[in-house]
Amino acid sequence: MNRRELLKMIAVATGTALVGGQALTAFAGGRGEEALTDADVRLLDEVAETLLPRTDTPGARDAEVGDFMRVFVRDCYTAEQQARFRDGIARIEAHSRAAHGAGFLALDAPRRGEVVAALDREARARVAAEGELHGFTLIKQLTLFGFFTSKVGGTEVLRYVAIPGRYDGDLAYEPGEPAWATT
Repeated sequence: MNRRELLKMIAVATGTALVGGQALTAFAGGRGEEALTDADVRLLDEVAETLLPRTDTPGARDAEVGDFMRVFVRDCYTAEQQARFRDGIARIEAHSRAAHGAGFLALDAPRRGEVVAALDREARARVAAEGELHGFTLIKQLTLFGFFTSKVGGTEVLRYVAIPGRYDGDLAYEPGEPAWATT
């Protein structure tokens, strides 16, 4: 099975909740045109790393989340969703320049965090006021989805057992332990 087919299966199984069920219609058309440039992917890697930074565990950049987003947006999003996603990218740059006089990539970590927090507040306000999904929300969703379904996220951040031996429905849990992943 190739990566594209795997991504489609994942999207069918779990991704529809991310995009409100509309991703299923995108599968009929097969591979679309590139929706994101290399510059977009570099920006998305840094935004994702701001959301999920490297600490004592790998960060979003380690999982190559920007490349994941390029494939997912191209192959699974409708033209309308792609436009909304690109608008989210444009808003990141606009907020960065308005608040700090420079593009997102030129900012230090604390200023990047301020931009991300401001966009998150804006996205939540839009949903509350208009019921409309914000492009930054799509970026956040794909950051989490891409990271935790990656090999890095699934094996180095989540607890991982390649082939579990038996069902144990009563595991001891210590607060702060990571969740489980399987492949």
